[in-house]
This record gives sequence, C-alpha cells and structure tokens, in this order.
Amino acid sequence: MAVYTDISEDDLKHFLEQYDVGELTSYKGIAEGVENTNFLLHTTKDPLILTLYEKRVEKSDLPFFLGLKQHLFANGLSCPLPLPRHDGELLGELSQRPAALISFLEGMWLRKPEAKHCREVGKALAAMHLAGEGFELKRPNALSVEGWKVLWDKSEARADEVEAGLQQEIRADIDFLAANWPKDLPAGVIHADLFQDNVFFLGDELSGLIDFYFACNDLLAYDVSICLNAWCFEKDGSYNVTKGKALLEGYQSVRPMSGAELDALPLLARGSALRFFLTRLYDWLTTPEGALVVKKDPLEYLGKLRFHRSIENYAEYGLVGR
Repeated sequence: MAVYTDISEDDLKHFLEQYDVGELTSYKGIAEGVENTNFLLHTTKDPLILTLYEKRVEKSDLPFFLGLKQHLFANGLSCPLPLPRHDGELLGELSQRPAALISFLEGMWLRKPEAKHCREVGKALAAMHLAGEGFELKRPNALSVEGWKVLWDKSEARADEVEAGLQQEIRADIDFLAANWPKDLPAGVIHADLFQDNVFFLGDELSGLIDFYFACNDLLAYDVSICLNAWCFEKDGSYNVTKGKALLEGYQSVRPMSGAELDALPLLARGSALRFFLTRLYDWLTTPEGALVVKKDPLEYLGKLRFHRSIENYAEYGLVGR
C-alpha cells in the first residue's frame, strides 16, 4: 500500500490552482508502490498523477528525479513528465509534504511477461541510457558497494534468523565483490529499479517507463544486470535463458555493450542480486508487523545470487557472440 499521507479535497483544489490543469473532478489513492504517496486525479483537462514525497525520499534529490524525467522525455523516451506550476517550479507542497504533478502514462504492467516483452524492455532500457546522455545533474548510487556494507552492518547479527549460515556466506560475497567490482566501464544515468511494475505495456507494445526514484549515476551494464534479475527468472527461481537472450539482444540492438561490459555481466548480476537481497533482508528484519509496507522475501534474491556465482561467461545468459 502506498497512501501514507491523506489529503483533503479543499487542500487539493487549492494546490491545483498553481497549475494549468483545469478543475478537479475526482481523485483516488493508488495502492501500488512503497516509497511515496500517489493519487490518480481526473480534471476537466487530462488525468494526472499526484505524488507526495515521503520521508524515505530526500528532498534534496527531487530536482535530480524531476529534472531527469524532463530530460529523458525531451530526448524521446516515453515516461511521465513533471508539470510546471505557474511560477515555473516543478515542486510544490501539499499536506506538509513536497509534492509534484506528473502526466498520466497509459498502460499496465505485466504479471506474466514473455520473451517478446523482455526484448522490448531491453530496447527501452538502452534507449533510456542513450536519452540520459547530457543530463548535467549527478546523483551517486547510494546502494552500490559501500551502501551494501552499511546495510549488511545493520543486518548481519540477525541474518541467520532468515537462513542458517547466511552471516558467513554473505560476508564472503560482499568482500569478493568489493575487491573485484569494475570501475572503468561505461557509466551514465541508470534507472536502477526497472522491475515489472515500472514498465507499462499497451497490449504487447511497451508504452513507457515509470518510477525513477532510485535513478542515479552508475555503470550502464549494472542496470542491465538488474533487469536480468527482475525479468528473466521464473517463480520457481529458475533462470529463463530464452527471456535472458531476448532482453540482452533487445538492449544490444539499440546500444551495443562493449566486450568488457559483457565480460563483467556475471559479476554485475551477482552484485545486483546482492543489492536487492540486502535491502529486502533489512526490511524483513526491521519492518514491524502490521506496517503498511509489504515485506518482500529476501530468499528470492538469495537464490538469484547463488545462481550468478555459478556463471562463468556472459554467453550462459543466452547471448551468443559480441
């Protein structure tokens, strides 16, 4: 559930007076998502998304997130567009929260994606990486190697409550990845969270990417590895090589990866699996029962982490040749 802050109709109408969006006809909370409060608004002009930024989002990061979407949209990527107020600002305040109005993107996220959808995701991710070139604001990835160490320090003492032996196993992974993490691969703006619920489709056609609130500057191939983990494993934990092949070929058709990027893919995929394991582990151990946030099982990503340890060559993900 993602309606953490309620709003009154009168306050909302007053907020909308700062924009050229017509008059409010209805609004309702959107239950999906975990970071912010979102409402779907209907006006006499167009449907809109209202986002209230909650405490887990740093207000100082908002110019990066909102400016990035403007930049990507201007460079041809289909994504929600922040709307300016009459004074030109993209950010306002509602119910004592920073708030923004975002254009509504048609489409639905897929519950059961097929290989053809994975191919389109690969193409869209590559298009985003290209569209992000020239964006001047920077945001370091707080959930890269150093961030993993911080999360692990907060979780290590209780890790064996989730599965016996995790303390020793994960400590070894963190040490190995920290010692071997690549630093000289192509970098730029990455989405960093392109899961199924952040990609909209209309039928089989990809209509756009949403939720850029983990976006940052990092290795482009790392973003590809996040998508491999998010899109190419089945519910039983098995890797679907057909989906992996489609996703990678789709990406390569728009932005070919270098040989060094491809060679690093198993290590990057191992790292991205560790990243989501650690955030899920921390939430699993610290989120109180009855909280609004739905806890996600960290063992799903532990299985993916173990799988990537066994991969010796990028071709095992389904991509043949360079």
